[in-house]
Amino acid sequence: MDRDFLIDLFADFGPVTIRPMFSGFGISVDGTNFAMALRAGLYFRADDQTIAQFEAEGSKPFQYQTRAKTVTVGSYWQLPARLFDDPEELTDWARAALAAAQRAALRKRPKVRKAGKAATKKAAATGPAAKKKKSAKDGLKKKDGLKKKIWKKRS
Repeated sequence: MDRDFLIDLFADFGPVTIRPMFSGFGISVDGTNFAMALRAGLYFRADDQTIAQFEAEGSKPFQYQTRAKTVTVGSYWQLPARLFDDPEELTDWARAALAAAQRAALRKRPKVRKAGKAATKKAAATGPAAKKKKSAKDGLKKKDGLKKKIWKKRS
């Protein structure tokens, strides 16, 4: 699949960004990647809400081979071949894939915690001002200390 084919394929869906990825392209909207076009085919993002739809069509999850084993990526499923001839239904599947990718992005975002008293105290104790200042003695090396002792003995 080349870039022009993908642009035509997603024409009814709306504007998409197509970037090189692995052995093909990543397809995204507003920075959210929802599809991959690879040598093996076109894969859409899936989650618990959409996997049943892919299974009903006989689709399989994305897989790749390493030296030791076959790795299955359950979050991307192969688009059924019949959808290449049905742009309206492909658009529906693409919207569902984008929604699945957006749900996944929401789950990954860390929750923002308000800084309480304990967090403030910890920050104050570990901040740059909390570091112990080194004295002149701390800067002396062991060797320097020995020289001073020897010098004192000679005097």
